[in-house]
Amino acid sequence: GESERNAARIFNADHCFFVTNGTSTSNKMVWHHTVAPGDVVVVDRNCHKSILYSIIMTGAIPVFLKPTRNHFGIIGPIPQSEFEPATIQAKIRANPLLKGVDAAAVKPRVLTLTQSTYDGVLYNTETIKGMLDGYVENLHFDEAWLPHAAFHPFYGSFHAMGKKRARPRHSVVYATQSIHKLLAGISQASHVLVQDSQTTKLDRHLFNEAYLMHTSTSPQYSIIASCDVAAAMMEPPGGTALVEESLLEALDFRRAMRQVEDEFGKNDWWFKVWGPHELVDDGLGTAENWVFRNQGKKKNGAAKWHGFGALADGFNMLDPIKSTIVTPGLNLDGKFDATGIPASIVTKYLAEHGVVVEKTGLYSFFIMFTIGITKGRWNTLLAALQQFKDDYEKNQPMWRILPEFCQQHKRYEKMGLRDLCQHVHQLYAKYDIARLTTEMYLSDLTPAMKPSDAYAHIAQRKTERVEIDQLEGRITTSLITPYPPGIPLLIPGEVFNKKIVDYLKFAREFAKLCPGFETDIHGLVEIEDDAGNVRYYADCVAQQDAAQAGTAVKGGTRAKARAKDKLVQVGSNGPFGRTI
Repeated sequence: GESERNAARIFNADHCFFVTNGTSTSNKMVWHHTVAPGDVVVVDRNCHKSILYSIIMTGAIPVFLKPTRNHFGIIGPIPQSEFEPATIQAKIRANPLLKGVDAAAVKPRVLTLTQSTYDGVLYNTETIKGMLDGYVENLHFDEAWLPHAAFHPFYGSFHAMGKKRARPRHSVVYATQSIHKLLAGISQASHVLVQDSQTTKLDRHLFNEAYLMHTSTSPQYSIIASCDVAAAMMEPPGGTALVEESLLEALDFRRAMRQVEDEFGKNDWWFKVWGPHELVDDGLGTAENWVFRNQGKKKNGAAKWHGFGALADGFNMLDPIKSTIVTPGLNLDGKFDATGIPASIVTKYLAEHGVVVEKTGLYSFFIMFTIGITKGRWNTLLAALQQFKDDYEKNQPMWRILPEFCQQHKRYEKMGLRDLCQHVHQLYAKYDIARLTTEMYLSDLTPAMKPSDAYAHIAQRKTERVEIDQLEGRITTSLITPYPPGIPLLIPGEVFNKKIVDYLKFAREFAKLCPGFETDIHGLVEIEDDAGNVRYYADCVAQQDAAQAGTAVKGGTRAKARAKDKLVQVGSNGPFGRTI
C-alpha cells in the first residue's frame, strides 16, 4: 500500500513489506520466495535461529561461512576471504551432502549474513556485493539490529542499501529489519526491504505468495501503524538527528567509563568498554576510528584491541551504539587472572538494581543505545557499577545485596560478593571454559544428512533420546543452542563431536556446583530420576536411520549395547500408524 511505498522511499529501497510477527518471519518470507528443496545456500554460521529454521523448512543444503571469535566470547566477523567464490566452491566440494556435485556449476540461491553481529561488528556490504554479484542470485542481509544505519553518514557503506550507491548488476538485495528493536515500532514490528538489480526486478505477485504463507489473516493493525510511523520518524533530517543523538550518548558513556578508570588509577580495577583505544574527547569524531585497519599510522586493527587477529583492511567496523562491557578476570589471550568477576554475577546485581542488560557472556555483557534514549540515562548504569565495585571490595553478604536471588538459592545467603565471584571464577579457570567455548564454536562440524531430513525424524517419531555421555557420533534432530551466547551450536543433521560433548559435560557439572548460574542449553532435555538426580539428553536420529545415512556411531556394537538402557524411545510404529 501507500505506507509501504513511502517506507521504501525513506529506507532507500525499491520495495517494502511490513511484517507483524518479527524479523524471524521476515527472514522466512525471503527464504520461501528464493529457495527450493535441494538448493545450495550460503549462510553465516552465527546466523539467527530463524535462518536455520528456514533451511529446514525449505529443504536447502547449507554451506556455512565461519566467523572469528575472541576469548572474551565476543563474536567477530567472517573474514573477507570466506566470501570469495573460490572459497565457497571449496566448501561445496567438501560438503558430504553434495558429493559428486560439480561445484563450479553450482550457483547458490541466497547468501544470508547477520549484519551486524550480536556484538555490533558490521560488514562493508559494497565489498560483498562486488565479490558475489552474479555468483549468488540473492544477497540477504539480516539487519534486525541495524535499521538506523541508513539515516546517518557515519555508517557509510556498512549497511545494505543507501542513497547514491550503485545497485548490483545481477543479484537482488534483501534486508530484513526489526523496527521494534532499534526504531520506534512496537513489539514484533518488522519489514522486508528489496532492492532490484540492474537486470532483475522483484515480482511482487510471486513474493506475495511467500508473504501470505507466513502472515496472519488477522494481523494486529497497531503493529502495521507503528511501522508506518517509525518510517516517517526516520525521514531526514529528523531521523539523522535521532541517530546522531544515540551515537553521542554511546560515546559519552564510553568517555565517562574511561574517566572513572583513570580516577581509580593503574593499581585498581574497573570495567572496560570493548572498542578502539582512541576515543575523541568530544562529539562523534570520524567513523574511520571505528573501522578495522591493519595498516597505517593508527593501527586500529590486528589484535590490538578486538582480538580477532589480522582482518582485511576496511572490511569491518564497530557500531559505537553497541557497547560490550568487559569484566576483570580474563584477557584476550584466553588466560585467566588470579582473581576475576564473572559477568553473570554483575548482571544479576544490575537486574536487582533496576538495570537490565541485553546479553551476558563469561566476562562481558552487552548494552545498546537506541534512538529516543533519555539523555544521560547511562548514569544509572555507571552508578550501579560503582556500587557493585564498592560492595565487592567490602565483600558484602549476598543476602543484603541480592535478596531476590538468595530467596531462590539459599546456599549463597552467607557468602560474600567477592567470595562468590572468586568461586565461580576458579571453576571457569579449572575447566578452561574460555578455550573450550571458543574451540567448540570453531570446531569442524560434520553434516550427516540434510537438515530437513533430520528434522523430519521428529514428525516420523524416529528419534532416540540419548544421554550426553553417549552423544559423540550421534546425529541431532534439533537445534542445540547454549545461552549465552544464544547462537546455535548444532543444527539438525549434524554430528556431535568430542568438543561439543565435553562442553555439555562441563555444563552439567557446573549446574550442580553453581545453581543459579548454569548455562541454559535449548535442545537439551532435562529428566529428573526417582532419586532427584537430573540427567541431560538430546534427541537424535534413531540408530538404524543413522546407519543408513552412513554415519559411524562411535563405539560400535558394544557401545550401543551399553547405552541401550540410557535411551528413551520417543515414538514407534504401531499397527494403526505412529504412536507417541
